[in-house]
Amino acid sequence: MKKLISILFLSLYLVSTTEAYQLLKIPNLIEHYCEHKKLNPEMPLIAFLKTHYNHPVKDGDDGKDQKLPFIIHSAPLSLVFTVMNPGFSFEPRNSNIQQPESNKIPSKDEDFRFKGFAGSVWEPPKLFRNNLI
Repeated sequence: MKKLISILFLSLYLVSTTEAYQLLKIPNLIEHYCEHKKLNPEMPLIAFLKTHYNHPVKDGDDGKDQKLPFIIHSAPLSLVFTVMNPGFSFEPRNSNIQQPESNKIPSKDEDFRFKGFAGSVWEPPKLFRNNLI
């Protein structure tokens, strides 16, 4: 029983998250081939597949052609579940924690710019930089 349930869940996962769901459209392919076979009894399966997959032609049954497997691709389904315990909360016990003091003094050059950013991408254009100072 566990094996059967595992196969079921794996199948559901693959069908919903990959292109494997396209295999569920195979009956549409068979039905559409039978329709073409009625119109042209000499049409082999290879010719049918070439006209629909190798060199698709927009004809009168374009709506049915779009329902064939592997013609239209869509983004697979993605589900994310988050389980939260409503009784869980985080609070620090020691509230006497102080932030360390910073003794760093930024050094600036004669243009009052930080030396580390000279020539960086974030530096304003030289035309505007001279007007700001």
